[in-house]
Amino acid sequence: MNSEAPPALSLVSVSSLLGCGLQLVVAALLTHRYGGRSSKTDWWILLWLFYDVIVHLTLEGPFVYMSLVGTVETSEGPLAELWKEYGKADSRWLVSDPKHVSLEILTVVLDSLLALLLIHAVLNDKYYRHFLQITLSVCELYGGWMTFCPDWLLGSPHLDTSNPLYLWVYLVFFNGLWVLIPVLLLVQSWLCLQSLHAVKGDRTTAQKKKKL
Repeated sequence: MNSEAPPALSLVSVSSLLGCGLQLVVAALLTHRYGGRSSKTDWWILLWLFYDVIVHLTLEGPFVYMSLVGTVETSEGPLAELWKEYGKADSRWLVSDPKHVSLEILTVVLDSLLALLLIHAVLNDKYYRHFLQITLSVCELYGGWMTFCPDWLLGSPHLDTSNPLYLWVYLVFFNGLWVLIPVLLLVQSWLCLQSLHAVKGDRTTAQKKKKL
């Protein structure tokens, strides 16, 4: 019995992947420009934050606009074609699903603002840096959970996992980035706050000894 071979990479899929690569290059250039004096860890965090903002504003922002004035499926232009390509993996993005659009409005507005503020906090070593880092990471994780969990509970009727490109690149890799990296940022914040608490404890102990 012959099984149907998965479709080869199309021009749209290649162009979409190249566009995502270009976004990463722009993020790297911005990180090099503004984060040159940062620690190695903070340099990588800034790279992610710049990339995060770029994706929210240049990809998800247009998706929100297209969904508010119509649908991705009925829209035209390069960004519409990119979202139509992603819609082959998750058809909810084609039809202005209210839950998706609501989450994306929050993502474009709130997450972008938090990421920009966090970039400022990292570059200037602000006291509220880890408050923002934890808040942004939780928001990103919540967005990912609410994007996929409702469909999983229905048996994933809108997800096409038959094509390796759709499954492993569009669904797993790109969405997985917004799970893995926020988790790593939460761990980094935990360790930094733990270290600060330990330093504070040592100072308190030293002051008590001096009084004695």
